[in-house]
Amino acid sequence: MIRAIYSQTLALAVSRHAPAALFLVAFAESSVFPIPPDVLMIPMVIAAPSRAWRIAAICLAGSVLGALVGYWIGHAAFETVGRPVLEFYGKTAYFDRFSDAYNTWGAWAVLFAGVTPFPFKVITILSGATGLSLPTFVIAAVVARGLRFFLVAALLWKFGEPVRGFIERRLGLVFTVFVALLLGGFVLLRYL
Repeated sequence: MIRAIYSQTLALAVSRHAPAALFLVAFAESSVFPIPPDVLMIPMVIAAPSRAWRIAAICLAGSVLGALVGYWIGHAAFETVGRPVLEFYGKTAYFDRFSDAYNTWGAWAVLFAGVTPFPFKVITILSGATGLSLPTFVIAAVVARGLRFFLVAALLWKFGEPVRGFIERRLGLVFTVFVALLLGGFVLLRYL
């Protein structure tokens, strides 16, 4: 099922409706949809490198607005919508285990999930369910998703097709290592 959705999403990248589809996929991915917007964004930027920044901005706007829907799901509709989404992704235990301490590290969780392959929708729903400060949530979401989408756009703009395989296979790992090092540095500074 996921493979069929992936294929259909990829086919949208070459249609004249690609910018609107990109916005909608980025929007939905931040709250419920399983396919990341990168599957549309990457071929769109390769096809039109001069529009790389516009494409990244569309992705960012859709993603942050979708993140607000995810936050709302967690805040106002957790039992009816949020919990089933978390169950679908196998993250219910994650919610139960970390909800108490979440607000202390919530902005970092949003930053981490926003730039890594971790399902961003889990964090957006968790942020609303635990009552993470909305301004903190929005700032972290804009920074994380902006970093992710504009870095991908920049790499594709600069290197084109040759970097596509790297991005599709390893960029999540690079972002994960970057965020881990960043968090480790802040922890060291705090306790030294």
